[in-house]
Amino acid sequence: MTSSPVTGAEVAADLRGTDLHDARFARSATGLLQAFNVSGVLTAADVHVAARLARLGGETDERVLLAVALAVRGIRHGSVCVDLTAIGQTVLGEGDELVDVSALPWPEPGAWRAACEASPLVAVGAEAPGGPPLRLAGPGSGLLYLDRYWRQEEQVRIELRDRAAAAPPEPDLDRLRAGLTRLFGDPAGDPTGGQGTDRQRLAAAVSALRRVTVLAGGPGTGKTTTVARLLALLADQPGAAPRIALAAPTGKAAARLAEAVREHTGELPAADRARLGELTASTLHRLLGRKPGSSRFAHDRHNRLSFDVIVVDESSMVSLTMMARLLEAVRPDARLVLVGDPDQLASVEAGAVLGDLARAEGTPESTLDIRLRSLGALPPADPAIVNGVVTLDRTFRFGGAIAALARAVRTGDADAAIAHLRAGSGDLLFVETDTLESRDPAGLDGLRADVVDASRALTGAARTGDVVTALDALDAHRLLCGHRRGPYGVTRWSAEIEAWLADAGQGATVDATGRADDGEWYPGRPLLVTANDYDLGLYNGDTGVVVRTGTGVRAVFGRGGAHQEVAPARLAGVQSVHAMTVHRSQGSQFSRVTVVLPPAESPLLTRELLYTAITRARSMVRLIGTEQAVRVAVGRPVSRASGLRDRLAR
Repeated sequence: MTSSPVTGAEVAADLRGTDLHDARFARSATGLLQAFNVSGVLTAADVHVAARLARLGGETDERVLLAVALAVRGIRHGSVCVDLTAIGQTVLGEGDELVDVSALPWPEPGAWRAACEASPLVAVGAEAPGGPPLRLAGPGSGLLYLDRYWRQEEQVRIELRDRAAAAPPEPDLDRLRAGLTRLFGDPAGDPTGGQGTDRQRLAAAVSALRRVTVLAGGPGTGKTTTVARLLALLADQPGAAPRIALAAPTGKAAARLAEAVREHTGELPAADRARLGELTASTLHRLLGRKPGSSRFAHDRHNRLSFDVIVVDESSMVSLTMMARLLEAVRPDARLVLVGDPDQLASVEAGAVLGDLARAEGTPESTLDIRLRSLGALPPADPAIVNGVVTLDRTFRFGGAIAALARAVRTGDADAAIAHLRAGSGDLLFVETDTLESRDPAGLDGLRADVVDASRALTGAARTGDVVTALDALDAHRLLCGHRRGPYGVTRWSAEIEAWLADAGQGATVDATGRADDGEWYPGRPLLVTANDYDLGLYNGDTGVVVRTGTGVRAVFGRGGAHQEVAPARLAGVQSVHAMTVHRSQGSQFSRVTVVLPPAESPLLTRELLYTAITRARSMVRLIGTEQAVRVAVGRPVSRASGLRDRLAR
């Protein structure tokens, strides 16, 4: 960083030869805004918003305008605020390319913060009246918010604080103790098999004794099993049966939540199954509804949801805005269970609420602690529960080298991650190569074989109408990319796979004229739904396959133990899926996964992206890239500026 402001003339001198007529550039920008726009840190839209606010507020200090533009930019990149003291070390470029931000004329942090505090565009502290479009968290704080997001963060904090401070639920403790034993086993008999505290049992007990529970855990740790049992535990309490809502951020996640809960409730004792009945799930948007003729939600603090228990799965994908809207709509006496993996990629919108909740410090609640220990759910030597957070840490889906690698990535241990990758395990393969930008990269024979073998099984089953085998083959192998475009992206690798399949005689078959026998709807074509279709019950991110049946070709989509057949003519938003982004793979599992790592200089290469990618696999992970890329990913957690964690602790 520089220690003194940089003038517009000094910046302009560095921009000679730049085509400022490029659509990416704001032609009216000067000084710092122009420098950061041309470098790729700011877009033209960021600059235009800052300039507009400057005109409305009478602000001329270019340091303040830069802060405004960076705050606007931060929302697009998932941050709810901008940290003026650290952004010079954490900000990256747009898209897939890294920007050398060290060469940019960053203002000195102390003077920058002071300029913002003095600006008519900025309110300072929680007690300052509303009106200005931006707010500093407090005097001397470097956290600068767009005022709307500051208010949402404050709303989430207050809602959680008030629910924790209110009188806790008063369940029948004897019945609760009996229910815990029936559903989770006798704690005296060590139902974990020597694995320590039964944290599934603990999470269920916390949900019975507290208004808000955070059920955290990685893939395969039994989160949905726990949800099914804790719902049975709550339904077993005296009085009217609780009204239960299951929800998730996306249609795909909601459908999978309903399927998984239905599967696990089917394993419960008959009386528990009868009390729960048939549970369905919806998206959060559908749960909250819409006011007729308005973009606002129908349910809010003036029209609360009627449910007694609300379970939200994939909560890591819930943005700050949606969490604020949800909390205000949940009745103060209802129970809310937030389920998810705080180590996965967060919401594509601003905020990382689950991560903030799961990692916030707090003070143990004495009443909760006494009750949990009296029930045998929390052993005497275990630490008290804080903020209602219970983390499941025993993995059932995969083990061995994959689990060890996931643990090393999650804890930021790059040396251990590299050691696991190079150990030569059969379920963890490391293809070290820096030739992915070449036309025909070397060392990919194993990937090509997996792709062709999976396609052969898929196509064979699809042509004979074997729906079950076709759907199993669809999830046998999946190629995941961090980028959408370029040499490391989905577009390039989808084309590569199409070529491999054509060489192997897979994919669409052609006649003597070169035309596809079945047109675009050939048996074995793997499909990806790209838009929600509520009439068909298909959601963005769902995958399926075209199968030849007795009535013609049909697009088939898995639905738990069942499947759904749809005539191709009824499908609107679908495309072939030979590769997908890591983001889109969230909530899915595949037998074998191949990950094309972005280059080390990619701003998309993060710890969360790598962790999410490798934990999609059940039996094998193949990582293609360089040691440097692995080390960069493990050492670079997603940088999302937020003040929620500290505010919760206070």
